[in-house]
Amino acid sequence: MTARKHSALPKAQVLIEALPWLTAHNGRTVVIKFGGNAMVDDALKAAFAQDVVFLRQAGLKPVVVHGGGPQISAQLDRHGLVSEFKAGLRVTTPEAMDVVRMVLAGQVQRELVGLLNQHGPLAVGLTGEDAHTITAVKHLPTIDGESVDIGRVGEITAIDTGAIDALLADGRIPVVSSIARASDDGHIYNVNADTAAAALAAALGAETLMVLTDVEGLYEDWPHSDDVISRLTASELEKLLPELASGMVPKMQGCLHAVRGGVRTARVIDGRVPHSILLEIFTDEGIGTMVVPDDPPAPAAATTEHVPQQAAAEGGVR
Repeated sequence: MTARKHSALPKAQVLIEALPWLTAHNGRTVVIKFGGNAMVDDALKAAFAQDVVFLRQAGLKPVVVHGGGPQISAQLDRHGLVSEFKAGLRVTTPEAMDVVRMVLAGQVQRELVGLLNQHGPLAVGLTGEDAHTITAVKHLPTIDGESVDIGRVGEITAIDTGAIDALLADGRIPVVSSIARASDDGHIYNVNADTAAAALAAALGAETLMVLTDVEGLYEDWPHSDDVISRLTASELEKLLPELASGMVPKMQGCLHAVRGGVRTARVIDGRVPHSILLEIFTDEGIGTMVVPDDPPAPAAATTEHVPQQAAAEGGVR
């Protein structure tokens, strides 16, 4: 009996360590951008679904936003359509947009909703088209000083959170595909999922934005060092943006937009690590890179005495 008690103690310690963060985040909205290797590895997909359901059962309100780059590229290949990128964005012809819409809403979203609903009648899928959730205009990136037409790629102009608010109030987990309706020309637009997640997080007044990616976080001096910056302010991030690799730019721009829009913290975390979401939110160390506003917001009302208030609000001592 004594041996069994002792072997269970580490499990109890893990639960106790999570208690301050459970208290601090209870009832708050967390927007999670699902992407990277976590989208294509079956074990990581299952772990992601478990994490999201855990958040919901622990009293948080998770909202999942996803893209589907690898799946879209594979489907375009099957249709004999070329995948072309300019300014880091997929050139999206009308034919390609049909494939994007089919893959995001009909394949990636359905699989993710199915994984979440293995744990109960929780997840509901929608796209930015539904209930005017995401509205966009045509995006014309500048390359070498000139505006370039890259097709049905949208720049977000408005967010309507009504449908998501209703689902959250009903205890559901919204799963949102990064497709937008046009505000002016009747088209449907492909929008960057990192950007969509950040815009939704700000509009929902979320506690936290979490962006899953395929690196450990934002590196301090890549490629000369693999040390990860664990915490930085919005102004510090803004200064770093011009130096970042192109793949990290939309993720970090999204984090910057979120915290400047009222989100308490934004985090880039390694989606290759199983249960990285739980490790980031519910442990003292946390993982990845956390972005905070320049002027820290007032501490969350529900904190515990033995944890610094700002740390409790941020969900991990850094």
